[in-house]
Amino acid sequence: MYRESVTAQDIEKLEYASFPGKIEVIDSVGAEFNRAVAYLRSQKVIGFDTETRPSFKQGVQHKVALLQVASRDICFLFRLNHMGFPKCLVTLLEDTTITKVGLSWHDDLRSLSKRKQFHAGTFIELQDVAAQIGINDKSLQKLYANLFGEKISKAQRLSNWEIDNLSEAQKQYAATDAWACVRLYEEIERMKKEG
Repeated sequence: MYRESVTAQDIEKLEYASFPGKIEVIDSVGAEFNRAVAYLRSQKVIGFDTETRPSFKQGVQHKVALLQVASRDICFLFRLNHMGFPKCLVTLLEDTTITKVGLSWHDDLRSLSKRKQFHAGTFIELQDVAAQIGINDKSLQKLYANLFGEKISKAQRLSNWEIDNLSEAQKQYAATDAWACVRLYEEIERMKKEG
């Protein structure tokens, strides 16, 4: 049973959650990229998130380095710092037939638009759907802990997302964040239907 909110102390005691599916890193436009986008376009619901190299200097901001997009089973990590922001990815984000789920997605879209301007398609804000069933938690970590009794690690959040080769820990972190959006959305929708 969920609560209105969970505390940091509640989360501390929990086991870690991790994406159980396949993770594919895409760093150039080619056959793998086209296959990934085609797969994502075939899904009804996808989760998404972005990662940006942190800046520890005032006034210095980096562009989004990674766009992670996940279904229940596969997460694609698009390395925008290597490949730019291809039109096919822009079209995916503009699509109005696929439900894209994120947390604080306005911030992600604002950051992505610094790479290329686009009009956002159908997006669902997890904070809004959680509020509809009386959950006040705003962070992905708290929402996930509240509904699934597991915690999402934030250890890689401030790592270098522009590094030549992403570490396994970075890949798992990025994939888990995108996949968790899908899982949370589907669970909240199930709960709403069941009253």
